[in-house]
Amino acid sequence: MLNFSKINVLIIYIIFLFISFFSILNFQENKIINKKVNLGLDLQGGSYLLLEINSDNLVEEKIQSKVIPIKKLLKDNGLSYQNFKINNQNLNLIVDDVEKFELLFFSKKDNVVNPYLDNYRSFELDYKKNNNNEIEISFSKFGLLTINNSALKQSIEIVRRRIDDVGTKEPTILQRGEKRILVELPGLKDPERIKSLLGQTAQLNFRLVSENDEFGSEELISENGEKLFVSKRIVMSGENLIDAQPSIQNQNNEPTVSFTLDRLGAQKFGRATTDNVGKRLAIVLDGEIVSAPNINEPITSGNGMISGNFTFQEATDLALLLRSGALPTPLLVVEERTVGPDLGEDSIKSGVTSLIIGFVLVILFMFFKYRIFGLIANTALIANLIMLVGILTILEATLTLPGIAGIILTVGMAVDANVLIFERIREELKTEKSIIHAFDSGYARAKITVLDANITTLIAAAILFAFGSGPVKGFAITLGIGIVTTLFTAYFLARHLTSLVVLNNNKEIKI
Repeated sequence: MLNFSKINVLIIYIIFLFISFFSILNFQENKIINKKVNLGLDLQGGSYLLLEINSDNLVEEKIQSKVIPIKKLLKDNGLSYQNFKINNQNLNLIVDDVEKFELLFFSKKDNVVNPYLDNYRSFELDYKKNNNNEIEISFSKFGLLTINNSALKQSIEIVRRRIDDVGTKEPTILQRGEKRILVELPGLKDPERIKSLLGQTAQLNFRLVSENDEFGSEELISENGEKLFVSKRIVMSGENLIDAQPSIQNQNNEPTVSFTLDRLGAQKFGRATTDNVGKRLAIVLDGEIVSAPNINEPITSGNGMISGNFTFQEATDLALLLRSGALPTPLLVVEERTVGPDLGEDSIKSGVTSLIIGFVLVILFMFFKYRIFGLIANTALIANLIMLVGILTILEATLTLPGIAGIILTVGMAVDANVLIFERIREELKTEKSIIHAFDSGYARAKITVLDANITTLIAAAILFAFGSGPVKGFAITLGIGIVTTLFTAYFLARHLTSLVVLNNNKEIKI
């Protein structure tokens, strides 16, 4: 156990120096490799938001999209029906032959109306029979789950785009349950702006303004308070936008939003503006008119401009919303917390102070207890912490207050490994005449105990990481990495240093 080949020694110290290099990057401002350990919300302050999707409107839209396919299914199969109506999230109708309807409705083969969900072993739609052959169709439990899952994943992606566009560093955006999104924004100085951006679904559409209240129109208020009757028919939606940027209009220095359309959008917009020269076109965002300019000439280039008495910040935010895409459902803020930077600084000071006190006490104890071997253990302990920080830097991990607790616990685990080894060597020295053999046997026989203690803790850390929340995961990560670095420094670095002392002073060794 004390014999090391030159290749083994070279590999040990190359690994140590390579990982240690990354730990140094945290203390340099201008560096070639842009890696560092990021501070979490509880250490540098910032905002915590818990958002929830509201999929009620989406479910209503989805059930309405089933009207035409269901009517076609009934007609193609000779089934008579009456009193077909939409009732919020349900479809109600009366059919003559309920049994035949059920066979068609739950057919697993080529069912375009009611697909079979293989992952849930269920159909997308379900129905119940009321009096007089009245059928009430609604989404099944698993159909609703599918809609929520899809909406949640899409919402997370759009939330990420909007936050990235703002320039927030190291945000944490995670799914929580079936309908919630956790957003942590360390160092955020303007949480109200983020809440405003995330609170808008950004459903953009272009609709023609009607001269009066006619069928198929609705009354909306324009940006300057004017009441306008707007057609419900959408000329073009925000799905056709491929870019949007804030700009300044040359004539009056008014902030505006310039947008670019895809090929299909350019065709739709060109056709609509060509056929309606002289009319007004309402630009509607989330049910409110942002702008309603006159169509002076056909716009066929695929480029346009939105004006609406914006400030430059409002124009910037509107462009950001349009670029990131529309949210499938509104997002509600169900929980909000703001952590001040002063509290984070206090947490760092407390954590660092605890680490230093514990570290100094351990070093003094080990040196007093084991003398030169205590010094070796202390050297390995320092190397352990350097490697731990280095690995966290390589992973660009986010360090939280529980993470600091994991580092402090690592100090105890590292010392525990060396104490087990040295005490075992003492036992061997009582029976062995050869000091080298005693040290060799001590390391060999302590290995099982050290591995057992550390692997069981590593399993616990893995379970905490798998099932814990954000702060618990931070603790589990630092503890898990600390266990790996502890085993490396104890059985490679410290053992090599011990071998140098023992092999060169084997007649004067005391432990």
